[in-house]
Amino acid sequence: MHEYEYVSEEMLCVLAQVAGEDNVLMAEPMSAHTTFKIGGPADVVVTPRTTDALVRVLDMCLASDVPMTIVGNGSDLLVGDRGVRGVVVLLRDNLSKVEVDADHWRVTAEAGALLRDVALAAADAGLSGMEPLWGIPATVGGACFMNAGAYDGTTGGVLETVEVYVPSKHGNRGSVVTFEARDLNFGYRKSRIQDDGLIVLRATFKLSPSTPAMVRAAMDDYQTRREDKQPLDMPSAGSTFKRPEGYFAGKLIMDAGLRGVRVGGAQVSEKHCGFVVNAGGASAKDVLGLIEHVKAEVKAQFGVELEPEVRMVGEF
Repeated sequence: MHEYEYVSEEMLCVLAQVAGEDNVLMAEPMSAHTTFKIGGPADVVVTPRTTDALVRVLDMCLASDVPMTIVGNGSDLLVGDRGVRGVVVLLRDNLSKVEVDADHWRVTAEAGALLRDVALAAADAGLSGMEPLWGIPATVGGACFMNAGAYDGTTGGVLETVEVYVPSKHGNRGSVVTFEARDLNFGYRKSRIQDDGLIVLRATFKLSPSTPAMVRAAMDDYQTRREDKQPLDMPSAGSTFKRPEGYFAGKLIMDAGLRGVRVGGAQVSEKHCGFVVNAGGASAKDVLGLIEHVKAEVKAQFGVELEPEVRMVGEF
């Protein structure tokens, strides 16, 4: 077994015992786990198959002071070309159970479940509320972390409770706590989950009664709008910049004459200027260079400071 700076051979053996040997990968390219299709190798990627195994992995990393990065669908991440040190805990297909309580208008999902699958389960049960979110390519954990939203709908707006892992500040085991949504300080692309470094285990959404046909019709309408306006056929991390107060990032970028501008394989989308896309073989360095170029041009021309929405992870 390979020994890394942060992850000892002994810890690799224990991780394999806890998560299963097949669920511990070394030198795993993160380009395989991000929607940008960009990112160097992670020292170790762990995909625990149960919540209990996940909590044990988190406790181990915490107690051993091993750098730890939580990744869901990788839809809002730019991972550095040199990869990620320590342990990447991948939460997607491995923790993706969705349960519907139609009588009480609730859907509960594990952190790795895709918003799309949660919305489809709700639609099948005739429960409304998830429709604006269903096209967002995020997991439940990532959506709660970022308060993902679209078309005036937000994750926090339909959330009831979230079960989270709370890391100890003293290197001991963390604790599992359930928070009411109202206690999580949801705002535009932010939450207490993000601010306090909490790790989502599962979430419960409180929805409204409707009919499957009505919910599906609304979902189809939102999907058509997305397909008309967004470059869904190219790798990206969604909207690259947060919406500046009083403006739309995409329009500012378009008005600055930056439509289609490239740095290496990274390009400002021809279809929607708010998206930086991987036009072929883009590196994280290319994307960062293009982001900085766009920021500088918009600042120079309009005096507006664009703030990236995409999160930077790893070593660049």
